Amino acid sequence: LVSLFMSDLMVGLVVMPPAMLNQLYGRWVLRGDLCSLWASFDVMCCSASILNLCVISLDRYLLITSPLRYKLRVTPCRALALILATWSLAALASFLPI
Repeated sequence: LVSLFMSDLMVGLVVMPPAMLNQLYGRWVLRGDLCSLWASFDVMCCSASILNLCVISLDRYLLITSPLRYKLRVTPCRALALILATWSLAALASFLPI
């Protein structure tokens, strides 16, 4: 849940202010090289948010379908690995095309 919070917070703090400027002025008013960086952060934060929701859904599914084996399957190391994989995949999908 903290990872989902961080991705949504980054959308609100990093992605939305330049998007508001873009909507208000009808064009990109910041430096030109920031446009591609902003677009990458936009894709990364939104992708991380969606992937975090998928991981949370998977976690809830495992808890409901096999509650007795849940503690054996979902260890803190595996949970951290899933969070790192989520952010890594989101970063690769967004910054690799640059």
